[in-house]
Amino acid sequence: MGFRALYMGTAEIACAPLKALYDLPNCELVSVLTQPDRPRGRGMNLQPSAVKQCAEELGLSVLQPPTLRNDGVLEQLHSLRTDVIVVMAFGQILPQSVLDLPKHGAVNLHASILPRHRGAAPIQWAILEGDHETGVTLMKMDAGLDTGEIIAVSRTPIHATDNSQIFHDRLADLGASLITATLRDYLSGHISPKPQDNDLSTYARKIMKDDGQIDWSLPAIEIHRRIRALTPWPGAFTFLPVKQARLLKIFEAYISEPEGNPGKILSVSENSLVVACGKNSLSLTKLQREGSRSMDVDNFLNGCPLTPEMMLG
Repeated sequence: MGFRALYMGTAEIACAPLKALYDLPNCELVSVLTQPDRPRGRGMNLQPSAVKQCAEELGLSVLQPPTLRNDGVLEQLHSLRTDVIVVMAFGQILPQSVLDLPKHGAVNLHASILPRHRGAAPIQWAILEGDHETGVTLMKMDAGLDTGEIIAVSRTPIHATDNSQIFHDRLADLGASLITATLRDYLSGHISPKPQDNDLSTYARKIMKDDGQIDWSLPAIEIHRRIRALTPWPGAFTFLPVKQARLLKIFEAYISEPEGNPGKILSVSENSLVVACGKNSLSLTKLQREGSRSMDVDNFLNGCPLTPEMMLG
């Protein structure tokens, strides 16, 4: 069965599913819709989205309307005569007028096992809340926020060393595989979507920079989750007992047994910096001082000597 598809995505995680849709037999990818170019970097020059770059590499046409709530945009999308819209990490809520355009509506790849972690930051919150697994859900879109009927789910375990960057890449690949395995069966009527259990739903709100600040009075396991969840952005951080360049980001650590006053440096070695938490401690192994690059503890201590009994926070 041949079909015409419009892809909507913006963030890097949406690139692998775009490529999978492009390679899907009997799929005519009529266009790719993404967010307008945004100013980024020190020079604040206009930069294209990751999906725009990917689409252009594939030779696909790209649409970048500033809003979907415009009659001219609706007419343009209607003229594409699509059978389905496929969405991942687009960055705008699709109005009902857009959802109603294709014969089979719109489907969305969401980076969690719905109904858990609906919202903007499912990858980070799965780690923050100590989930043992996460995944990608392909769902039929409706007017709600990630509330549509579930078409298919692909799952993957969360390991103690996984951070958000690792999961970003893994879930992008899972999303691509899920599109390849299920989209044609759904469009041909061989998969019947099932409603979500709203009683099991949770909300994964957007992550802010301040979410990275470490509270050393918490158990080491919770702080460890925060470090993993917020790597690479915004980064978990604390403050050094120095006068300048006080902010310290922590990118890698492991849980250790020694205890002491929360925030106190218990020991220093060339391999780790052990800091007491509310329960147990954390051995910090990869750090970044404000204005510098990330580095291992040995190199870090060469430029910022720290000693036991000093306090972080």
